[in-house]
Parts: sequence; structure tokens; C-alpha cells
Amino acid sequence: MNDLVVFLGPSLPAAEARRLAPCRVLPPARQGDLWRALALRPRAVALVDGVFESVPSVWHHEVLAALDAGVAVFGGASMGALRAAELSREGMVGVGTVFGWYRDGVVRDDAEVALIHAGPEHGFRAFSLPLVNVRHAAGLARAAGVLSRREAALLVEEATAIFYQERTWGAVLSRARPRWRPAAARRWDAWAANGIEDLKARDARETILAAAAYLREQRPLPGPPPLRGRGSARGGRGAREVGPAPSTGRGSSQEPGPALARAPRPVSSLVRRRRLREGATLPWGGEAPLSSGAVLAALEAHPDAAALAARGVERALLAALARAAGLRATPEARARAERAWLDAVGVRPRDRAAFLAASGLDDGEAARLCDDLALCEAARELSERLVADGPDRAEGLALEARLTGLWAEAAARLAERPVPGAAGRSRTTPPRRPRRAAKRPRRRAPKPAPPRSR
Repeated sequence: MNDLVVFLGPSLPAAEARRLAPCRVLPPARQGDLWRALALRPRAVALVDGVFESVPSVWHHEVLAALDAGVAVFGGASMGALRAAELSREGMVGVGTVFGWYRDGVVRDDAEVALIHAGPEHGFRAFSLPLVNVRHAAGLARAAGVLSRREAALLVEEATAIFYQERTWGAVLSRARPRWRPAAARRWDAWAANGIEDLKARDARETILAAAAYLREQRPLPGPPPLRGRGSARGGRGAREVGPAPSTGRGSSQEPGPALARAPRPVSSLVRRRRLREGATLPWGGEAPLSSGAVLAALEAHPDAAALAARGVERALLAALARAAGLRATPEARARAERAWLDAVGVRPRDRAAFLAASGLDDGEAARLCDDLALCEAARELSERLVADGPDRAEGLALEARLTGLWAEAAARLAERPVPGAAGRSRTTPPRRPRRAAKRPRRRAPKPAPPRSR
């Protein structure tokens, strides 16, 4: 059921969505909800409804994060149509008439799909009428000969003049009807008595069915175009790829997966930090995601938090320096970095997905982390040339050995001189191997006393 996640509210009843396709229906998306839904590890997301005005809307960065994680994102009907029109070039799939109108510039205002509705306890029942539904009805009425071109235009004009929260069919018709011919009003009443098609509901069904068909048929989706320009993490003039050559063997452990095969998309520090706190983490064996912000707060209380943060910042800075110097990790380098990382923490390949989810990562974020690791390795290998008069390996070894006291200890061992121990005692180096404890004689078990009787 988690393969398909649907964000749905007033456009279509949740029960109807579940009849259309096996799916998990979530409420209309707010900012951060799509990030959090990625913790469920869906294969496709159908974005239909989203909230706005009272809370921040679902972010474009969230859609891009889902695409980077290898999740197919479909949008239509309402907020989904808006985001799909804005991000179809990045790989989001737009579905339905409303999406086509936004894509082609037939409509431009976000308010075209806006309406007010009840809360989840009342099934998100709509209280007002979206303008796209009026446009659709006007087109159908004109095609059926109910309204003339002018009368259909008047219907849309009067609907546009009403604030979206107050727009209902009653309010619209009370303004349009006096401007129609009496015969047109009578034809409308007879035609509308059979029901007026709900465009947003129709597009919502098509969006869910398109996502379900993708999962069923595994049809390829159009991939995002390569980013261009200097400084792009996907290439750029003067960029130099670092890492092993592409593998030609079958079943290689370093074969990059789909997310590792693509260079991570550049993400601003604002987005990275927001996601770090607003994302979700799925604990080992759990089904309910936790707030990644709560996990981060718990880590702040860890005794090693300061040391962990220092090492993490050093890695991130080194990767940023390598990126700024024009280095780009190959897919094979990212795959090798991931395998080394998972081996170091003892994660078997079959447990990879669960470990990533328990670490608050999806495939896209894991690829970004491995890109940093690969660039750190490349920066170390190229340290002499990465910056002017850069350090070599011997200088790095000397620096760290002096900072940790290993330099002085090594010198003392060479000179066979005592080295102060941790408790201030002196000992002779090299340290002697501890003597094996002498075998203690095995004590014989006492013989059991003979049974006594009277």
C-alpha cells in the first residue's frame, strides 16, 4: 500500500481513491509533508490537493527531493497540477486538463483551483467552487449548445469576480443569469439538472490511475534534463570527474544504483537545514516515522555530540572545497563510497533500505552523502594540487600524530626511552607483552558423602 502515496482532500473522497488503486491516502500536503512521506519509501506519489494561506504550501524542493530519491511524482487537479506545470521539466508528471491549462498558459492564477473545505473529520467536504470547474462547465455548456460564446464568457467573468471563499454555483448564477437571455437560462437549468461534471474530481481520478499504471507497468518516465552552467554539481565547464572507471563486470558490488548514477542536484543550505529538521526517520522495524528534528535534538545531548559535529563539519567542508575546485565524483566513486560506509557500520546489502530509513535518509539523500564521501577521498588523494602549496600525505600524518601525541610516543619507542603514560607513570617502550597467567591447579571436586541410614 505504501508503494503509492496520494495527497488528497476535497477533490475526491479518500474511499474512491482506494477503490481506484491500492494506495495510502494522506491529507492535503503542507510544507514538509512530502519530505516526511519519503520515509515510507513509496515508489510513486500522486499529489492532488495541498493546503495554502493558513500554512506554507508544499515546496518545490520536496518534489525535487522525491525525484532525486527515484520516486515518480504525478500531479494533477489542484495543487498537484500547479506543481507539475512548474516542475514538469524536472521530471514531475502532469496529468489532466487543469495541468494542461497551467502548462499552456490558458490559466495563470493559483486562485483558479482554490476553494475552502471542511476538515478531515468531515471528509474535506468542499464549501466553495473552484474557478476551473466553472470554466469547464462553461465550455461543456457551449459545446452542448446551451450557452452562446458570449454567455459562456459571462459565466466565467461573473465567477472570476467572486472571492474564492464565497464562490458557489448559487452565487455565480445569481450574477450571470440576469445577463443571459431567458431562453439560455431555461436551457441551463434543464442541462444542469443532470449534474455538472466536477473537473477537479475527474483530474484527480486520472492522476491516481496514471500513478497506479506506472507502478503496474513499470513504464519509464521522462528523466530530468542535465543541469547546465558553471558550478553545477551535475557538470559544468572545467569540471573534472574523479573515481574509478565504470565497471564492466556483472553483479559488481560497486555497481551504482539509479540514485547513485545521477549527480546530486545542488541544494541550498536553507533547504538542507529545513529538511534536516522537518524530515522523517523510520526506526528499525517500525512503521510510524519519527521527526528527524527530534532525533537531532536527542543527538545534541549525546556525550560525543561536539566531536561528531566537528568531524561532520570537516567532511562537509572538504567536500565543498573539492566541489569548488571543480572535482565531480563519478557514479562508481559514489557507489564505492556507499559500500565502504555500509561495510564500516556493518550493514548488509539486504538491510540497506531499512538502514537508510532508520538514518533519516532516502536514496537521493544517501546519494548526496556518498557524493560528499567520494569527494573527500578525492580531495585527500589530490591534496597537493587541490590548493596552492597543498599538503601531502606525510604532512597530514605528521599533523595528526603531533596533535594526538603519537609522534612523541613513536620517537620514544625509537630511542627506547620511557614514555609518560596516561596516569603520569613512566614505562619502557616498546611495551612488553603481558605474561600469561600461570595455570592454577585444578581443584578436585569433593567426593560425595556415602548415604546414611538408620
